Amino acid sequence: MRFDEAYSGKVFIMSGNDYEKAQAVIYGMPMDWTVSFRPGSRFGPGRIREASIGLEEYSPYMDKHLEEVSYFDAGDIPLPFGNPQRSLDEIRKYVTKLNADGKFPLGLGGEHLVTWPVIQAMHEVYPDMAVIHIDAHADLREEYEGEELSHSTPVRKICGLLGAENVYSFGIRSGMREEFQFAKESGMHMTKYDVADPLEKALPQLAGRKVYVTIDIDVLDPAFAPGTGTAEAGGITSKELLKAIQLISESEVKVIGADLVEVAPAYDHSEKTAIAASKFVREMLLGWVK
Repeated sequence: MRFDEAYSGKVFIMSGNDYEKAQAVIYGMPMDWTVSFRPGSRFGPGRIREASIGLEEYSPYMDKHLEEVSYFDAGDIPLPFGNPQRSLDEIRKYVTKLNADGKFPLGLGGEHLVTWPVIQAMHEVYPDMAVIHIDAHADLREEYEGEELSHSTPVRKICGLLGAENVYSFGIRSGMREEFQFAKESGMHMTKYDVADPLEKALPQLAGRKVYVTIDIDVLDPAFAPGTGTAEAGGITSKELLKAIQLISESEVKVIGADLVEVAPAYDHSEKTAIAASKFVREMLLGWVK
């Protein structure tokens, strides 16, 4: 199940070699075909893996060690360059396979549109699922410059599939007036600017439910994550996002899968974005893979 032909040989720290025995599978979705500002997130999965070498395997936040979780890094899905629809089809097909094999899917983006086919695949297995969306951007457009397949549209598509009332967005600080009006009128749950405190208040509403979590690295302020395609001033700190991941871990929701997207390494020569992202992935593995 490893994509040997397109894979560099680098894996996330302490990744196992046995797909069959793994509880979780890390996989890359190296697509940035629809970005509207700065491309380069297709290189994000590789840099997150490379940055992970600097991590401690033990998390003081979770009081757990990575040896306590069995996971396999499958590498990056080989996606047809410049072809959004075929790329989305390949992602959906792969996640469908992970579901059939009983794996916890943990995806690395790539632009945020890659979350859409993952949700489609997850919904086939979990029709009553909900989504926690942590992001600077609403991503509620129906199209961007006439293109329905855009990194600005995944959450709107998800609302259409799951029902807007099953979508919980946090940290939002950018979008069209119409996107905020849709959020208000559709019944979805949107919190602007902050993440940890409103998330803590919302989690009891999701107790006992199966939830997919999607995190866009640009929810962080550019001071903490300059390496992203559409940076937005006024964001949260790395500490707050770590707290949010921990809150989900300690809650009564059942996380069924997750992704972390929009790391674009070319805009961050300090590598602080990839370093932070790798730490978040560690916490997601330790906290959400049961």
